[in-house]
Amino acid sequence: MLDRLRRLLPTPDAVRANRWLRWLGPALHHPRLWHLSRRGIALGVALGVFFGFMVPIAQIPLSAAAAVLLRANVPCAIASTLVTNPVTFAPVYVAAWKVGSTLLDAETPPPPLAQEERAAATAALPWRERLTGVGKPLVLGLAIFAFGAGTATYLLVLWFWWARTRWARWRRLRTRRSH
Repeated sequence: MLDRLRRLLPTPDAVRANRWLRWLGPALHHPRLWHLSRRGIALGVALGVFFGFMVPIAQIPLSAAAAVLLRANVPCAIASTLVTNPVTFAPVYVAAWKVGSTLLDAETPPPPLAQEERAAATAALPWRERLTGVGKPLVLGLAIFAFGAGTATYLLVLWFWWARTRWARWRRLRTRRSH
């Protein structure tokens, strides 16, 4: 399993040569950042998922910098930012906006307008006001998604690692007893 993971993740040289990550310089040479350990992988994946949801741009440099600061696995942090990609971007942002708008609107929603009235009311608002109307619920929803998914990912990776080692230990003991 770890060999498959190693093949999928970028190499240390590829990450060090990346123009967006070059500013991290010597900090990227620490061996713990590339070691496949339980804590390093769990934290790296959680950081990548967090920045993948929370930040719409510069996800990879931010997750790599956080992984360097927290001594997490850098390739896992980089790879897991792809939780939001061109295919998942729109559904994630719509769902985050719906969650945020549900939490921010404690009152009942206004009665629905007719299509022409809604178009006229929206066109009358300046673009900044339309954007701020979407922005607060979106940011709240993305923050909830980022913290929730990051925490859940961290715990799931730790649990999966624990279950995998238990399973391997059980199989070893079982084969010893059968011989």
